Amino acid sequence: MKPSLLVVEDDPDINGLLCELLRKQGYLAQAAFSGSEALLRMEKQAYHTVLVDLMLPGLSGEQLVQEIRKSSTVPVIVISAKSGQTTKIELLQSGADDFITKPFDTDEVAARVAAQLRRYLTFGHGDGDQQILRYGGLVLNTGLHEAQLNGAALALTGIEFELLALLLRYPEKVFTKANLFETVWQTPFLGEDNTLNVHISNLRSKLAAADPEHRYIETVWGIGYRMAKKS
Repeated sequence: MKPSLLVVEDDPDINGLLCELLRKQGYLAQAAFSGSEALLRMEKQAYHTVLVDLMLPGLSGEQLVQEIRKSSTVPVIVISAKSGQTTKIELLQSGADDFITKPFDTDEVAARVAAQLRRYLTFGHGDGDQQILRYGGLVLNTGLHEAQLNGAALALTGIEFELLALLLRYPEKVFTKANLFETVWQTPFLGEDNTLNVHISNLRSKLAAADPEHRYIETVWGIGYRMAKKS
């Protein structure tokens, strides 16, 4: 079955261009022209990736990302003319998985969509073997894509779940930023990209909120990250 993608963009020309690009890549692409329309479509159909513009009528792109994250781990790629670093970080903190700046290169869009689909279909959407990962009171069920800390459910995005699962599979290993980025995002690590740092920060905040007495992810300065040693 072909992956289904939703393009949320109020400009008919840009929406049509993106849908045509995705169809040429072999995907099923549907158009939505507002945030409200996108939510209605997502209630009726499951998608494998959602592309979102920020300047939408009614429900903004920022609000749409937050609404999607309340119930879904589907990859969300923001495509926007808002190119500031602050905007990008805020969107990633809200749950977006990637950010593409307008005017965009069609080859870049195709590559980033393909990377998100590989990640989602491999890690977060499918019938892969169930594996239970434990680290103290932290428990991840990779088959059900569920996380718990001290018996309470953790609401993690798809990226956060995959980062944590990778660290838990090899709790003694120090992962470089390139290791983590290239394994989870499945695209080359460019070094100056702040995306990984934002997701690690979000993950740490959620773990700390659920268990403020313990540290779960530690920074190995000059190298990368690993699971903190159990106390």
